[in-house]
Amino acid sequence: MISSSRAGAVLDALPSVRSGLEDFYRDLHAHPELSHQEHATANKVASRLRDTGYEVHEGIGGTGVVGILRNGHGPTVLLRADMDALPVAEATGLPYASTVRTVDGDGNDVPVMHACGHDVHVTALLGAADLLRQGSHHWQGTLVTLFQQAEETGDGARAMVDDGLAELLPGVDVALAQHVLPAPAGDVGTRSGAVLSAADSMRITVYGRGAHGSMPQAAVDPVVLAAMIIVRLQTVVSRETAPGESAVLTVGSVHAGSKGNVIPDSAVLQLNMRTYDEGTRETMLRAIRRIVIAECQASDSPIEPEFELYERFPLTRNDGEVTARVAVAFAEHFGDRYRELPRQTASEDFSDIPNALGVPYTYWGIGGIDPSAYRNAVERGRVAQDIPVNHSPAFAPVVQPTLDTGVEALVVAALAWLTEH
Repeated sequence: MISSSRAGAVLDALPSVRSGLEDFYRDLHAHPELSHQEHATANKVASRLRDTGYEVHEGIGGTGVVGILRNGHGPTVLLRADMDALPVAEATGLPYASTVRTVDGDGNDVPVMHACGHDVHVTALLGAADLLRQGSHHWQGTLVTLFQQAEETGDGARAMVDDGLAELLPGVDVALAQHVLPAPAGDVGTRSGAVLSAADSMRITVYGRGAHGSMPQAAVDPVVLAAMIIVRLQTVVSRETAPGESAVLTVGSVHAGSKGNVIPDSAVLQLNMRTYDEGTRETMLRAIRRIVIAECQASDSPIEPEFELYERFPLTRNDGEVTARVAVAFAEHFGDRYRELPRQTASEDFSDIPNALGVPYTYWGIGGIDPSAYRNAVERGRVAQDIPVNHSPAFAPVVQPTLDTGVEALVVAALAWLTEH
């Protein structure tokens, strides 16, 4: 239901743009681009923003796009959407499913799919930008629409910051962003405090001394060393993290050797950790290093281990006051479709932008799953089995009411800050 508020007045024009947004979304879904390769997507975004009447800046940090609409004296609100897709082969069966293949940054031929819903984010922000421009007589201030590249690799936001984003923008007062989730389409939720985890991936190389498999006494076996490290790392969360403090540590890859009767001279482990507190994050990182070094010494490793941190995502911690204001606006507009968002174990780099700008922010979720399908899965106790999640080859938000909800949420949140005309 659209109320008689300023948001309702602006959203009265939504039916007139709905069909065009749906067509844009299907085209974007069918033509995804990997992180740092979002050239065609960025061009489409920049073109629509110009046609809508925004001041447009392109190529920020690579393929990032910013559109600015100045509409008198008042607060400056930044709305952000991410543009990149994933190296996933789509298995949705949709008529507009992606069949794209491309060469990734490592030179590999890979499939490409919008398996995380960034096509929803881009389309919803373009729709909100259009409606807020059409309804500019209802508000005053400055609207910044930011379309970010390379969220999936965790370095797109930082690249825009490092490329002078702050100097390009007017003084921003608040930053807002959203993500489509495997929840009933039409639902909206946010929460104060930590909402998305920080994430750190680490590549660890440990060294042994190679030998024939029949002569282990001549070797320092890095396979056994790696196994002991993996077992001991299980105690980092269970014994070094306070009860009640959420944290995850997963060793997702181990590689050593190439033949059963050859003891190799090294092993490589790749792990990922998720935390909601910077103190816990640093404690866990120190514990990982301490355990690996100690196990290497216990095994008489001839070379010190090597540690490489990569794909690091910041903690997303929603500001209390900003979140409260947006939550009130959401509750008024969406009614019983608004609820508190559970803490998510996924990670994002959006907060790198408001953190660098020194402004508060809030980040919320919208549902993208057909409500009846979700309800049926709940009734059968099969949500985990039947509802595809982000990054799944089968993840495909229903077009409606997902797009409408994404547009409405951005407009409602922005107008909670922009001054009444």
